[in-house]
Amino acid sequence: MEPTLIAPKLVAVPQAIPEKVLTTERVGISRRTHEEHLKLWQGYANKTNEIRKALAELDVDPAKANQIYSAMRALKVDYTFAYEGLINHNIYFETLGGSGGNPNGKIAELIQEAYGSFDRWVADFKSTGIAGRGWVYLAYDHEEKRVFNYIGDAQNTFPIWNHTCVLAMDVYEHAYFLDFGTARAKYIDAYLQVIDWDAVNAKLPTGA
Repeated sequence: MEPTLIAPKLVAVPQAIPEKVLTTERVGISRRTHEEHLKLWQGYANKTNEIRKALAELDVDPAKANQIYSAMRALKVDYTFAYEGLINHNIYFETLGGSGGNPNGKIAELIQEAYGSFDRWVADFKSTGIAGRGWVYLAYDHEEKRVFNYIGDAQNTFPIWNHTCVLAMDVYEHAYFLDFGTARAKYIDAYLQVIDWDAVNAKLPTGA
């Protein structure tokens, strides 16, 4: 008897950059950069759906799985790259388009507690962004009830469990090269001026 196949749940493919994000032009992060970035964001969503469909149709016979190469290994590894790429970009665009500067609300308290001052957090966040190859994450640790700036190379490297990511800064060249060339530090300075701290606060878990 053939096993019953369950239709995969598909993710929504983003159709446009949120309007508020386009206000970043005031600090030099252009509409053209966001429009090009949208294509990559859509690509992660489309590939997530493609892999989910392939996994739903895959013959899951354990005898066919292999750690050197197998369809199961290839799909499961690349799924993390596609789906985490989608999640990271969701957070990136959801938390852009604000007034930047000093945070407000609970996230301000958490940053003060973890780093001693907002200026110290900024220095750490910027340094992490220069040291990283692809991403910086501000995440809330459910175990310690604190925030921390994590480094990411690819979007699926260095996962930390039991955390909620509340801010994700893309530092791949596609996020800034059209506007700042190789001057990543200038891009980070601009990014810090357009964080939407209300959106960051909204991502904090209840009881944080």
